[in-house]
Amino acid sequence: MRFAIIIITLLLHSAFCFSQKDILTPDSSFTLEKKIQGNFIYINTDLLGNIYAITKSGQLRKMNAAGDSIASYNEVKKYGQPTLVDVSNPMKILVFYKPYGIIVTLDRLLTFRNSINLRNKQYFNVSSAATTYDNQIWIFDGGEQKIKKLDDEGTLISEGQDLRLVSDELPESSTLLDNQKQLLLYDAGKGFYVFDILGGYKNLLPFKGWQDVGISGNNIYGFQKGRLLSYELQTLQLREYAMPEISKCKSMKVMNGKLYLLKDDGIEVYIIKMN
Repeated sequence: MRFAIIIITLLLHSAFCFSQKDILTPDSSFTLEKKIQGNFIYINTDLLGNIYAITKSGQLRKMNAAGDSIASYNEVKKYGQPTLVDVSNPMKILVFYKPYGIIVTLDRLLTFRNSINLRNKQYFNVSSAATTYDNQIWIFDGGEQKIKKLDDEGTLISEGQDLRLVSDELPESSTLLDNQKQLLLYDAGKGFYVFDILGGYKNLLPFKGWQDVGISGNNIYGFQKGRLLSYELQTLQLREYAMPEISKCKSMKVMNGKLYLLKDDGIEVYIIKMN
């Protein structure tokens, strides 16, 4: 079960119009909790507080909340640099290599479970992948413009409708996010495409230009121009806050009320406090 977190933020310029009562200005602060030294090129975090980092030497490392290494996978660059490492289910880690159409799944100790060659399954233009709410695999097939659900062997379980039939705005590059209630597909040039849990298209949230997007509970978040942005899917409130110094920051993540910054010399972990 994925747990909701409260991420605070204020005001984003987008195609949506919000009334003044929808714009909140909460006081908040970021307190540096710890710094994990290391030469990392990618990070992600799960709902248990574990940190997943790819080292420059080509190792996927799992660390606990204290920063202690508890597992590793040494073949993470077997198919080149991973496009993403989905850790939304800590028991099933999904590694996606977009250029080669390869998905690798690992267990909680980063032991190899299986690999899927999507091209061998006749999926030649998959732009994103993620673990589903029921422990299967989502992909977005850009060739057919469809959300598809696969099992661990790459066999098709179900698919949504062709987006070309329901939307004039079609995604190009994308990130898939599953919160057990709905599925979102993000394209930085278009926004968040919202689907039901069966892959049926619902609507488009035109929040453009967000980076390092993620989801936790009913909150989607991202980063833009030194701001942490959050949109609550039920209350429809869009918020933002200014973050601590992010110079030389390579990527950012938010989970369980904490902000994780990847920098050249390691990972900084901040506690987000609402005053």
